[in-house]
Amino acid sequence: MSVHLRPETEARLAALAAASGLSMDDYLAVLVEKESSATSREQPAGQPRRHIWDSIAEIMRDVPAADLAALPKDGLSQIDHYVYGVPKRTP
Repeated sequence: MSVHLRPETEARLAALAAASGLSMDDYLAVLVEKESSATSREQPAGQPRRHIWDSIAEIMRDVPAADLAALPKDGLSQIDHYVYGVPKRTP
């Protein structure tokens, strides 16, 4: 199989391969393996997708109750104020 690369891309790949101590073929094989491993970690075959709220609940599980209580009560309605510092909107 042949792959046609721009000369600058080929030179960059050759430099990366050399810095890794690999041939370009071996370096590309490593890249393909990493990419396929990353893809398989994202959604294991046969497993249902998790809902976002399950991920949020898992992350928030370790947040101390005192920290949650200190969050502003109007955080959602005044998000622009808290994130960007714009004046609060009047209801």
